[in-house]
Formats: sequence, structure tokens, C-alpha cells
Amino acid sequence: MPEYFGQSPTGLAIILCAAFLSGVVRGFSGFGTALIFLPIATPFLGPFGALIGLTIMDIFGPLPNLRRAWRDVERGDLVRLVAGCALLLPVGLWLLTQVAPEVFRYTVSILAIFMLAILILGLRYHGHVGRTMVAGIGATAGFLGGIAGLPGPAVILFYMSRPLPVEVIRATILLFLFAFDFLILGYLTGMGRVTWPTLALGLLLAVPNVAGNWLGGWLFRPEREILYRAAAYLAIALAALSGLPLWG
Repeated sequence: MPEYFGQSPTGLAIILCAAFLSGVVRGFSGFGTALIFLPIATPFLGPFGALIGLTIMDIFGPLPNLRRAWRDVERGDLVRLVAGCALLLPVGLWLLTQVAPEVFRYTVSILAIFMLAILILGLRYHGHVGRTMVAGIGATAGFLGGIAGLPGPAVILFYMSRPLPVEVIRATILLFLFAFDFLILGYLTGMGRVTWPTLALGLLLAVPNVAGNWLGGWLFRPEREILYRAAAYLAIALAALSGLPLWG
């Protein structure tokens, strides 16, 4: 059987479908790319291969929605989130080099299910939010982004609890994750993990991911927030379960 990018035709098709689905969810919710893509793609690509493919495609994926996001974003929070993230991201990446691939895969799925449970249960932080706390959330996101490829949960849970318009929440999360992609790609390049084959695969994955982001952004309507969240939650749950050793 022929291989493409080191994958069978079936494996490559599954990875491409994961890229498209994760793009659709991110397009209408502002998050979900890693939560959907990593549990599905890691068994085929390994931890670093999945991270690099995700990062490269994710740089292109949100492009159709950046202009609207920049108009709505809370810019002060965005700067503090990115600064905190840059501090602890390399620590998480170093720890990832010390664990087995299966640990990464199961950690991704368990964190996705944990975040999903918190969102569904409606658990929220209602205390005072200062600038230092925002930077701390960014640092936590950086660490989780390094060790499990999931910078989103900490930021998503934090912003879901804030009394801000849905447009602002969506834009801040989307732009933070966009900035995270450049940070992690820089660190991974410095670690010597980025190769020409992984770059090529990432560029290939960007095609369905951009299409999915465009479709999701086109579908997004603030007045249908409940419907979008329900769809995102379902997609995340299915992807997370697919990454666990439940299917033999």
C-alpha cells in the first residue's frame, strides 16, 4: 500500500478530516482546534509530529477571521496572556521530551474531557480579575501548551467566566491561540524538531483547516451562541474519546 507523508491513504484521510472539523469548530467558537485535532492525529503522527502539523495549519486557519477578531479583542489582556505564555511554554516542551508518546496522547484526551466537563457543569471563577492574574492564566496556558499541546483550556475557562460580550471572548481566545502558534513554532524550531516533511504536512493540513475556519466563521451568529457551544462540546467529546484506549 502506498504511503503519503508517512501515512496510509486511510490515515492521511482521517488526519485531513480532523483538520477540517477542528477548523469549523474554531471558526464559529474561537477555540477547539487542538482539542479536536490532537486526540485524532497523535496516534498517527506522534506527539511532536501532531504538534508541528497543528501549529503550521493553525497559523493559516484563523486568517479569514483575524480582521473581525482584532476589532473585538481586549488588547490589554491579549498582551498579558501572550507574555505569560512565553515564560512557561519552554518548560512544558522540555517535560514533553521526557515522557512516552502514549502519555501525551492520553493526557490530551483526559484534559479535553476535564475541560468539557467544567464547561458543561458551568463552573466559573467569579472573583476579582487583575492584571497579574491574567498573566498567570497565560503562563498556565503556556505550560499546558508545551506538555500537552493544549494552551486553550486555561484561557477558555477563564474567559467563559468573565462578563464580556461573546464577540470579545471569541476574539481574545482566537488571537491568543494565533500568537501561541508562533511562539511554539519558534521553540520547536530551536529544539530541532521541525523538519521539511512536517512542514509540508502542516501546509497540506492548512488547506482543509482554512476551509473549515471560513465555513465556521460564516456560520457564526452571536444570537446562536448556545447552538454553537453545544456543537463544539459534542465535537470535542468525540475527539477526546477517540484518543483513549477504549476501542481495542
